[in-house]
Amino acid sequence: MAPLVKVENLRVTARDERGRLSVIVKDVSFEVQPGEVVALIGESGSGKTTIALSLMGYARSGARIAGGKITFDGRDVLSLSKRELSSLRGRNITYVPQSAAASFNPARPLLKQVIESSQIHKMMPQAEAKTEAVALFRELVLPDPEHVGERYPHQVSGGQLQRLLAAMALVTDPKLIIFDEPTTALDVTTQIEVLRVFKKAIKERGTTAVYVSHDLAVVAQMADRIIVLRDGIIREVDATGRILSEPKNDYTKSLIAAAEPHTRATAPGAIQTKAAPPVLEVKSVVAGYGATDRDGVPVLPVLRDVGLSIKAGTTLGVIGESGCGKSTLARVIAGLLPAARGEVLLDGAPLPRRASQRTRDQLRRIQILFQMADTAVNPSRTVGRILGRPLEFYHGLGGDQCRRRVAELLDMVRLPAMMAERYPGELSGGQKQRVNLARALAAKPSLILCDEITSALDTVVGAAILDLLAELQREVGVAYLFISHDLSTVKAVCDEVMILYAGQMMEHGSRRALGQRPLHPYSDLLISSVPELRQGWLDGISENVLKEASVGVARPGRGEACSFFERCAVRVPGRCDVEPTPLRSLTKGAKIRCQRTEEELIDLSAR
Repeated sequence: MAPLVKVENLRVTARDERGRLSVIVKDVSFEVQPGEVVALIGESGSGKTTIALSLMGYARSGARIAGGKITFDGRDVLSLSKRELSSLRGRNITYVPQSAAASFNPARPLLKQVIESSQIHKMMPQAEAKTEAVALFRELVLPDPEHVGERYPHQVSGGQLQRLLAAMALVTDPKLIIFDEPTTALDVTTQIEVLRVFKKAIKERGTTAVYVSHDLAVVAQMADRIIVLRDGIIREVDATGRILSEPKNDYTKSLIAAAEPHTRATAPGAIQTKAAPPVLEVKSVVAGYGATDRDGVPVLPVLRDVGLSIKAGTTLGVIGESGCGKSTLARVIAGLLPAARGEVLLDGAPLPRRASQRTRDQLRRIQILFQMADTAVNPSRTVGRILGRPLEFYHGLGGDQCRRRVAELLDMVRLPAMMAERYPGELSGGQKQRVNLARALAAKPSLILCDEITSALDTVVGAAILDLLAELQREVGVAYLFISHDLSTVKAVCDEVMILYAGQMMEHGSRRALGQRPLHPYSDLLISSVPELRQGWLDGISENVLKEASVGVARPGRGEACSFFERCAVRVPGRCDVEPTPLRSLTKGAKIRCQRTEEELIDLSAR
């Protein structure tokens, strides 16, 4: 059988901001058979997305397909005219990008956007295209398939938007679909739902697919074959099962090792400070957006009665799905969003609710690291000036003293001193995140708020950042609040874990306790939703997990009943949805918010 896609000696070049030419894809060759799903996997900068886009005869701004040959369905893609390429794209080859939110027009109804490509290519009358789209909505398990297309992008969840993007790609019945990190921005429960419907649609339609990812556990569920890339070169190609069980290349082995996070050691100082007061306490915080009612509850509540404490030199992980209030909690602690009720204490002393009302020393002691390193640094300033600003502001350093300290900070985050002269645009994503960490450390803080700081990084780079955080904690004794939707990462780096759902704490305990039963039903759902590094995991997920995952995160209500009620497999109607939910202490040392007793949860988990 002739391959649907054949790539021979593909070479792609690019020019950087200084006009220097570099080769980013180096003589890559591979084939994709009809009906096959092939994964391109590697860290950021490996060339995987560049190669995937070149299959459509496309190169991003600043890049150029400089050599080689790409054959699609017997046609030489690189020799096609612009008009022929326009006919190919969106009809025979379609593309599903990482961010669905950035791909849709917020001002147009979803159905019109989904069928747009079929109308551009004049494939079918509009009425027929709408019927086909609704059938796809049903196939992709979208809620209310007959009417969901009437909504606008902001009126559906992230997982639903990603499935609508897949419907847009499938509506023309293409021969090849390119999935470019389509679930990276989703939390674990939404991810399994989206992966499941993607896999089902591909299998039932016999569609050929190229799946771009840095997540081996996800690829293990989707791909027949894996192509491992690094620095624009193919390092290994093999069937998925053999790559996972018998990797031959050292780089492939490092990817597999990074996909299974190892536990980082607790800072030695953390053990010595057990009797010391917490560096941070959050007490009964209520926060949200809009005006507050007479009870002090915001019109749009996000956090409800949240409390926590962090000791010096320790790490508290905060985990939950998108919209559960994780980032809002960090903003409240940093003073970026004033709490409506409750208080935040630093070393036992209450902090003003607004950052603008805090002293310079209070600001210095709590630093925040944001998810997107790109948008957290000024692109027009050198790294040296970026790091020099907090040194001047908090410590009054200038001149040679400042330059020496910048060099020390760069060394602390394992970057060479020469980086001080570079601009952010000249750094990789991992390097930028290290610069952000160095900037936080420049203040000599007691606590760093880490808000999804590895979610935008590939597995290997993310693992290196986690190792660095653990090493710095051992060296300087800084405490971390580590926010993530990745449970395996949280369990690897945190001493204690707090699980949030719809603005409420559902479970709080040690890392060790989180691995023991009984668990809160929501904790159980999160753990069951983390992809395992083996083929067949996705197919073996229980119907209960899929049902709970598919409902979507709830918004906080004004009552005290359980917000997880609609999704819970062990709910008690008439109790859970009506009565205030008690906070229970378990024998394993954890606390959970649940109507079920410990004995009931043990009995239910054994069934």
